[in-house]
Amino acid sequence: MTITQEQAVWFSQTFGQIADNVERAVLGKRHVVELVLMAMLSDGHVLLEDVPGTGKTSLARAMAQSVKGTNTRIQFTPDLLPSDITGVSVYDQKEGAFEFHSGPIFANIVLADEINRASPKTQSALLEVMEEGSVTIDGVTRQVGVPFLVLATQNPIEQAGTYRLPEAQLDRFMMRTSLGYPDHAATVRILDGAAVPTADLTPIITPQALVGMADLAAQIYVDALVLDYVARIVDSTRSADEVRLGVSIRGALALTHAARTRAASQGRTYATPDDVKSLAIAVLSHRLILHPEAEFDGVSQEAVIGQVLLDVAPPSRREAV
Repeated sequence: MTITQEQAVWFSQTFGQIADNVERAVLGKRHVVELVLMAMLSDGHVLLEDVPGTGKTSLARAMAQSVKGTNTRIQFTPDLLPSDITGVSVYDQKEGAFEFHSGPIFANIVLADEINRASPKTQSALLEVMEEGSVTIDGVTRQVGVPFLVLATQNPIEQAGTYRLPEAQLDRFMMRTSLGYPDHAATVRILDGAAVPTADLTPIITPQALVGMADLAAQIYVDALVLDYVARIVDSTRSADEVRLGVSIRGALALTHAARTRAASQGRTYATPDDVKSLAIAVLSHRLILHPEAEFDGVSQEAVIGQVLLDVAPPSRREAV
């Protein structure tokens, strides 16, 4: 089953409406807003990495506010426990049995604020739920529901009081991106009070409709040559001199899924090599583990993916469509 042109047009229009709504609160960051929205519609999770004060939390809250569903915020701190995230079973003396009290992870959109300020043990509490959409406590597995999106923010690891995220958890984020400081024009508008408070944003879409959009995106046609292009990019990351561990199969699947969603957001029924190329850095770079020598020399993960994209020739548009 493939998506029709009419469905693709509706998808594109709705995508634009949601992005416009979020951008009312986060001025001048359209590209990042669209990346986060693509991840949401691809059943993925997003890691927003930047210095404090650039609007990471505002973006996450604006995205949550635009969806008429449940949303929670978890402030990660060094003393946060795994049970503070997932929930805990409490003994009820009246009933003579344990009763489960769900944690803040049970929501449609979860804002994990400053995730790298918690200990690695607490960070690992997210591994199962981000991969499978469920939480297992006391031998009982509970579904968190759909849609389910973790929007995590983290400060640069050079800052005091931060921990590196485990590689297994980084791999579960579909995308990693950063906001950066707004340009001069956007800064002036922010200072002038043009940004709408996130709490005042009107929801644009219901969770059920969002799931429907994700289902449509999954039906976008991807030609065998485009799939081959994704595979060659992934293979090249594994053989790059600076890389100790390249992109996983999960990363290749994430890039393909995100490319489908980008195609639908532009009103197309098929994905192109340009969809893959435009998303490769956001989807793949955080999955690389570099050799210590490369890190010492200042080589970045984004630079490695950028060089791979230069080295791996895409199929021609006519061949791939």
